[in-house]
This record gives sequence, C-alpha cells and structure tokens, in this order.
Amino acid sequence: MAALILSFLVFSISLLVKTSLSSPSDLQILHAERQLQKFVECVLMGSIILQQVENIGDTPTSEVLLAFPPAQFDHLALVKAAVTVGKKRKKSYVPLEVNPSEQPEAPNGTKFYAISLLNPLAKGESTTLEILYILSHSLEPFPVEISQSESQFVYYHDSAVVLSPYHIKQQATLFKTPSNKVESFTQVEPTYLNGAELKYGPYEDHRPYSYYPIIIHFENNHPFAVVEELEREIEVSHWGSVQVTEHYKLAHAGAKHKGVFSRVEYQSRPGASGVSSFKHLLAMLPPRVHSVYYRDDIGNISSSHLRTSSKKSELLIEPRYPLFGGWKASFLIGYGVPLQDFLFESAVGERYLNFSFGCPIADTVVDKLTVKVVLPEGSKDPSVKVAFAVEQSLEKKYSYLDVIGRTVVVLEKKNVVPDHNIPFQVHYKFNQIFMLAEPLMLVSAFFLFFITFVAYLHIDLSLRK
Repeated sequence: MAALILSFLVFSISLLVKTSLSSPSDLQILHAERQLQKFVECVLMGSIILQQVENIGDTPTSEVLLAFPPAQFDHLALVKAAVTVGKKRKKSYVPLEVNPSEQPEAPNGTKFYAISLLNPLAKGESTTLEILYILSHSLEPFPVEISQSESQFVYYHDSAVVLSPYHIKQQATLFKTPSNKVESFTQVEPTYLNGAELKYGPYEDHRPYSYYPIIIHFENNHPFAVVEELEREIEVSHWGSVQVTEHYKLAHAGAKHKGVFSRVEYQSRPGASGVSSFKHLLAMLPPRVHSVYYRDDIGNISSSHLRTSSKKSELLIEPRYPLFGGWKASFLIGYGVPLQDFLFESAVGERYLNFSFGCPIADTVVDKLTVKVVLPEGSKDPSVKVAFAVEQSLEKKYSYLDVIGRTVVVLEKKNVVPDHNIPFQVHYKFNQIFMLAEPLMLVSAFFLFFITFVAYLHIDLSLRK
C-alpha cells in the first residue's frame, strides 16, 4: 500500500513539474465532466467523460488524444468514444475509432489513446465527445482480511482532475459509491460529499498534464467475482446442432476471509453474516438452449434453475459452497443450441458462425478467455471477424469417425469485461461432399462387420475331416 501511494505521489510531482510542456496539438477543452459510477460491478470501474473540444490553432486536426497514467493504462479493458450530433431530444451518438497512440515526449510514461474524428476540426470549431473507459481490478480491498461478520471496504486511486495533454478551462469529477459509508477521501478544494456522491470541482483553467492524486476509502460489499480462466469450446455440426462447453475457474477477489467459517451463522443471519460473499451466479445463455448440464470435479450439481424463452435463457447456478474472499471454485457448463440460429451463408457462398464472444456470467471480469470454434471436418480457409483485438491461432482436433481431422479456430483475450459480450463471426468454406463422409464410414464399418461375420460362419475350424 505504501509503495502504491508513493508511486502516485511521484507521478503527480513529476507531472506538476512538467506542466510547462506544450500541448501535442492546438486544442483546448472548454468543459470536461467525468462520472465514475460502476464501483458496484465486481472489480470494474467505469468512467464517462464529456469533453467539449475546441481547435484554437491555425491548422485543422483530425484526432483527439486521451491520456492515462501507467498504473491505469495496464488495467484498461475497454475504451470507446462517440461524437454527439444534434441537441436535446434530437441528440444522437456516432461511434468513433479509438486506437492506442505513441507519444514519445509524454511526461512520466503517460499512455495515450487517439480518437479519430469524423471530420477534421477547423480553427475556431468545437465538438463534444462522450468517452467510456472501463478499468478492471481497480479496487483494492482494505483491510485485506475480514471475518465472516465484517463488511468489506476498498481503496480507489485516481486524480481529482482529468489527466489530459490539453489545457482544460473548466472541469468537474463525480464519484458515486455503492453505499453512504465513505471512511475517508482526499480533499482537493472544492470537494463536496453528499451521501454516496463525492464531487471534485468545478476547477478552472488547469494546464496540460495537471494531476492531483486522490484516495477514496469506502464500503463495497458487492462480491468480487473473477473468472481467472474460461475456456469455451463451440463445436459446429452440420447435422443440426451447435454444442457449447465452458470450463470455469472462478475466484472471489475481495478481502480474504479470516477465521473459521460458520454455516449456522451464515444461514441464520443472511443480512449480517458474509455480506460480501456470494452463492449464486446468473449466466445469460442463448435463446432456445437444450441439453443443459452443470457439474464440477465431483459430479453433477443439481442446484440450478433454467428459464428459457424465444429471446433469452437464464441459468441461475449455485456452487457447492458459498464463496468468500480468497476462495475458489471450478465447474463446467454445457448446452446445445439449434444450428439455424447461429450458422448462416454469406453472399459469396461461404458459411459463417455468429456467436457471442464474452463471458455469459453477469457482473464478472475474465482474466483470460479462450474461445475454440471446432469447424466440421472438411472446412477450409477460416477467417475471423472480431470488433476488438484478439490473438488467433489454428489447431486440429480428431473426433469420432474423423478421417482428416477438424479445423479449430482459437481466439484468446485477456481482461475481458461484460462489454466484450458482443457477436463475432467465423467464416469458412465447406464442400458438401464431406457431409457423406461419416455416413460412408458407418456403412463401411457395418459392411466389414457383416462380411467378417459371414466369413466366420462359413469357416470350418474343427480338427476332424
């Protein structure tokens, strides 16, 4: 903890010393409003920034830089931006392209993302941007260990002002905590605390790279459900089904449980005992699922409830034991879905699978997600379309009656959050002749068995003549 606070202080001092550096472009921010409001969702923290950017230079500019300190940049799971068009009821949002950007002269290792504007911003023009970024593992439990009857408190580190390479004329930051129990917070005047809302600002005329470190200590009893590793296998069969198997390694990343666990106290005082633990998980599965099963290393777990409809399926599962801080559990979920709901044919004659990428369990972050798409035997030239960067590779898998093996498309991504649960596509070519491969194998096997049986009946193995 002391080392982390020291690093924030060193970062802030170095930025204050270097605020005389020039802005990377002739832009200024007229107004910036930051809202941090997702403290309650697992170990996630979301921030929405409204920025009104103005070009005060002589040349048009087509990009706006978004700055992060190194400690936050390493925990970034997602960065999105949109430009607002229209006013009030007619206001709409147009998504913008956002990519990491290298700025060698940035002070103290500040990291950047570049937001590409739809049209270059000419001199004197302004535009309003809405930016969303999500940090995972951004809350630090303190105390690091609690008993079964204690509440969970966490630290959050940030800056009272928006870190930016541009001059900001006016800004404010609003933190919304999940409860009214705020133990302590750094004051950078003006600072206001009203129940669960903590407001920093408004501040006027802050130079580029201004940074004022703050620490907020507050109660957060929401469970920190972290999927340390998730491996999902999606097996496509042209005979009418898509089979999905998901292997989970789940952990509670909150304050570690100390002392002896009392199940009697846990069940008799549900509102006061183990308030930061969890014993239920909700998995949002595709509609029209069938053959659903849920088991762990011991065997099938019957404590689950499935609700299905034409639009969605909800699987409420309960591990064998409630999870406290530092406890872990491993389990497996499997199900089948109709082929026609997820396999389609493109205009150029290719087939493609359209499936959701992220974790189906609500309010979780996945440290490492591996998605394996097993294509039918005979598939070739696979290609993947994903809305974000993933690691791709190919494998081979042999199943029953396979001759040349099945192509497996492997996609890997770290730091996966609920916003990554969007569709992706796997395109491939397939020759219809391979649909006859397995039936021919079965016919050949039965034919050989029949010939062998007939030959056995006509062979005389006796020793007499």
